[in-house]
Amino acid sequence: MNLILLGPPGAGKGTQAERIATERGLIQLSTGDMLREAVKAGTPIGLEAKAIMAAGGLVPDGVVIKIISDRIAQPDCANGFILDGFPRTLNQAVALDELLAQQGKKLDAVVELRVDDAILESRIENRARETIAAGGTPRADDNAEALRKRLMAYYRETAPLIGYYFAKGKLDTVDGMASITEVAASVDAILGSLDAP
Repeated sequence: MNLILLGPPGAGKGTQAERIATERGLIQLSTGDMLREAVKAGTPIGLEAKAIMAAGGLVPDGVVIKIISDRIAQPDCANGFILDGFPRTLNQAVALDELLAQQGKKLDAVVELRVDDAILESRIENRARETIAAGGTPRADDNAEALRKRLMAYYRETAPLIGYYFAKGKLDTVDGMASITEVAASVDAILGSLDAP
């Protein structure tokens, strides 16, 4: 089963992706982690990404797609994967469709976690407080100002994917404002319907 979780920053995508990956034996693929691994491993595409990042540039779609292509071709992804942080744009979504078709794979579902932006701010600030209370260091972008910037980028670049996947009949939406347990139950119901013959 191959999935994408969609939703703005702080919607709970990472929490749900981690849980689904554990329960279903899927691989959670974070583009940031994959880029860092490719750079660390010194792969040809990793070296290309390293040079771009060292120059302060954004890694272009073509490089990210190559890294994802290499990663999902690995044996541990045979059972399926959850994409975390990709695709972020319509161009990336189209490139992903082409990549999956080339590898004889398909996207089974796109689950949107729909949330209320006004609540996200308190959610993000609470996450930062909990991280500090647990002795950790909060993410640099776990604050209201950074959240507003990230939300603007999300609505400008990523939100159009909701319509794209809806038109393809792949989109399911759950109430991301519910409790983690309730969101999990809603997501599991969607995935369970895909399991049914």
